[in-house]
Amino acid sequence: MVCGLGLEEDAAIARDRGHELVTPTHTGLGERSHLARPDIDLDAHIADVLCVLRFEDLRDVFLVGHSDGGMVATGVADRASERIAHLVYLDAFVPKDGQSLADLAGAAAHARVVAAAREHGEGWRVPVLRKNPVSWHHCLSRLKAERCGTMSAWSPSRGSHCV
Repeated sequence: MVCGLGLEEDAAIARDRGHELVTPTHTGLGERSHLARPDIDLDAHIADVLCVLRFEDLRDVFLVGHSDGGMVATGVADRASERIAHLVYLDAFVPKDGQSLADLAGAAAHARVVAAAREHGEGWRVPVLRKNPVSWHHCLSRLKAERCGTMSAWSPSRGSHCV
């Protein structure tokens, strides 16, 4: 299961290699952008993924958090650890308990996002500035065999480690 935007092409490649991928779209984004409203927050995005895990009865999941999807993946792993075999962060924000995206990105980055929302997003909607070029399908196929870029993983039985 992948949490993060811009990975559709790589997801197709991973499927071609025999991986079953689920790429839920968070409320208010992509094809669900018609549901966007100011009160959609991290908890809503975590709930989106938790619902997919529950309704699809997914277990032994490799949960991949990409970019700010690391925030979502961390929350999902905290609330549904019994369904997660491995938590993988791919070029992602990895929060500690109580940290926000603003804490991790820093004051300057947070100020830029707030300014962009004010200027281009009705004061609350953050515009997508570019598609992230990260390619990760090769990392999935080698997950157990080698180190791969900025990828790290978590296992409920082993704690944090680098792959």
